[in-house]
Amino acid sequence: MKTFKSWTDYRTFSFNVRRNNRYIYNQATEAFLEAVIDTSKKREASILKGAVLYRAQCGCERRPVYDDAGSEIGDEEWPYAEDRMVPVKGNSFEGRANPRGITYLYLSNDKNTACAEVRPWKGVCISVAQFLVKRDLKVIDCSKIPGRTPVFLEEPDPETMERRVWADINMAFSEPVSPHDPETEYIPTQIVAEGFRETGFDGVAYKSSYEAGLNIVLFDLEAVEMLNCSLSKVKDMKFDFDHMNKGFSCRKGKKTS
Repeated sequence: MKTFKSWTDYRTFSFNVRRNNRYIYNQATEAFLEAVIDTSKKREASILKGAVLYRAQCGCERRPVYDDAGSEIGDEEWPYAEDRMVPVKGNSFEGRANPRGITYLYLSNDKNTACAEVRPWKGVCISVAQFLVKRDLKVIDCSKIPGRTPVFLEEPDPETMERRVWADINMAFSEPVSPHDPETEYIPTQIVAEGFRETGFDGVAYKSSYEAGLNIVLFDLEAVEMLNCSLSKVKDMKFDFDHMNKGFSCRKGKKTS
């Protein structure tokens, strides 16, 4: 079985495909991807037929309300229709797992996680759809890693090295997508996801950065069907800041603290 060469292999791979060899891989990138596929077998998981997954979109429609005489007296919030909740195949923007024009379906195994992933603001309405899994699915579960991701001063044993690389892979998928991110930031995880797809997997699961649930990307839009759609509203939000001790002062000779 192929193994990783260093605990920093994912970082090296990420830099190479973003800055050096993107379409024709060098030897180090080829070796890394082979090791990912070989070690992925330990992280195979199943999503059984009949399971329910969730997908959220910020916003809703407004529909007219009529009185008994048929006169319009106002409007009300209503969840988005199916054509808004299901992406159109071949018409997609860059995503954490998919390149532009190749459409995957981003779901969660938990309703709160699906809502949090769209990064709503207080008071906003969220349309939340339920999707029924139509067949047994085989996915790679990147979340099967320990919580800590230590830094090593020298190369650890192969098992620890493997766990550390997969922790980096999970973190790369979990990192929130921003519309301001350059498209090159998605390239490493898109390549890894495509490797999973070509190996015969139906999708990839990874930890959410916001909630306790998992995010699940499915490669086949036909593997699920939408059951319903309902509204949720954000009641409250909480921010947790890490104020880093770095910066600069506009006054010469002064340092920030």
